[in-house]
Amino acid sequence: MHFQDNARNRRIGIGLVTLTTLCFAALDTTAKWLVVSVPVFQVVWLRFLTHVMLTSALLAPIYGRELVRVRRPGLQIMRAAMLAAMTALNFWALQYLQLAQTGAIQFSVPLLIALASAWQLGEHLDARRWIAIVTGFLGVVLVIRPGSQAFHPAILLSVINALIYAAFNLLTRRMAATESPAATQLMSAIGATLATAPFAFAHWVTPPDWQTWSLLAFCGLCGGMGHFFVALAHRYATAATLGPFLYQQIVYMALGGWLVFGQMPDRLVVLGAIVVVGSGLALLWQEMRAEPVAET
Repeated sequence: MHFQDNARNRRIGIGLVTLTTLCFAALDTTAKWLVVSVPVFQVVWLRFLTHVMLTSALLAPIYGRELVRVRRPGLQIMRAAMLAAMTALNFWALQYLQLAQTGAIQFSVPLLIALASAWQLGEHLDARRWIAIVTGFLGVVLVIRPGSQAFHPAILLSVINALIYAAFNLLTRRMAATESPAATQLMSAIGATLATAPFAFAHWVTPPDWQTWSLLAFCGLCGGMGHFFVALAHRYATAATLGPFLYQQIVYMALGGWLVFGQMPDRLVVLGAIVVVGSGLALLWQEMRAEPVAET
């Protein structure tokens, strides 16, 4: 992937990432509302189906054939499978957990990516990076609290989701060099729709009213545009530049949990989230210092 790394492009990338976090926070909040009355796999399938329909209608006039042009079909299939699994795990966990809990666990992903990158590329992690990684995982332990009354088995679903999400991010970065953001988000959604369809129809319950149908459509729109914005953002700025701004999503998720569900995270969840976010930001700051970006 080649882009001109300058102040204007970095601002565009940051703006796109901000839109991404708003879309994904709205998606999770809406999904948590829906899975109370609609089976999880049905919500997942309809989320992807509406994603495909709405984003195709919105983007086809703009991108034309580029919207379905795939250069690495194997990677697209792998990404679609990961996306389907992550969404199902996340929506399943949201039945039982607060948005702030799933958000805090999700934001351990940059720490997992740092470990995976070091393992894959053979990079040396210095003492400061190890401190940030270990501290971040201690923050996750504060959120999970294994063995305590606050622990719910559904937390394990969020942990597995975070592990897959780390691999998903690494794959998306690799694909950005050859695949267009529009085609990537659409192909992944089509693949996820096909993968989850059998499970959805096996547990089908017809949505009871137009409000439910509207929320399902809103899920699809938020998911599609969120994935499109984040893929596009990586064409304007580096991962190190964009990374710190992804963390604003946890604020929106906690706010959604409070406004929509009246759920206030307890002190240890808040503390754990702060530790996780702080560790991730410290890691990203060290990466940015190691590779300074010049203003133009």
